[in-house]
Amino acid sequence: MPIALGDHGVGPAQSPPGVLRSLADYRGRDRERQEITARVGMLVFLGSWIMLFAALFFVYGSVRSRAPAWPPPDQPRLPVLLPGVNTGAMAASSAALAVAQRALQAGRHRACGAWLALAAFLGATFLSLQLAVWSGLWRAGLRPSGGTYPSAFYGLTALHALHVVVGLVALGMLAARARAGRAEQLGVDLWAWYWHAVGAVWLVLYTTVYLV
Repeated sequence: MPIALGDHGVGPAQSPPGVLRSLADYRGRDRERQEITARVGMLVFLGSWIMLFAALFFVYGSVRSRAPAWPPPDQPRLPVLLPGVNTGAMAASSAALAVAQRALQAGRHRACGAWLALAAFLGATFLSLQLAVWSGLWRAGLRPSGGTYPSAFYGLTALHALHVVVGLVALGMLAARARAGRAEQLGVDLWAWYWHAVGAVWLVLYTTVYLV
């Protein structure tokens, strides 16, 4: 360790206050740049993901407009009530995640963890209800091999469910970190953006595929 001579003998050298301030400013700016990069990266990812679903919805609409009947007379109709409950579950999950963000901003890590866990539970409820919808339609005879109508339905809903699974894993990990007092605002914010986007896509999917 560098040493310096003083009036009272030999002791550790002290860095000038200006150097410490410059180092702290550099670290602060570097961290700010990393956060901006992470947020821009997530926005780019979400934009490309939403564009993917927009293209799929466009293809779905094009195929549907050319079909003589939708759904085909020999295919079972899609349920409305259970997917509607699912829509409420997804909306409640997004609301719980927004509360978790505010709790973390206030420094309440345990409360943040509890709300994150609730958001994950509601997301798991959504996925369970989606499995119930698939199971019921499968038993009713709606199979992916049955033509354009069932293949489009299963393709869109399965792709969305896959992104729900990714979000559930992230929410579970964030909840565990928050309960341990190690949650970071950036991570919670970025996954909140992702989860809200998943919910928005589901709302469009529910309206387009189930209701219209």
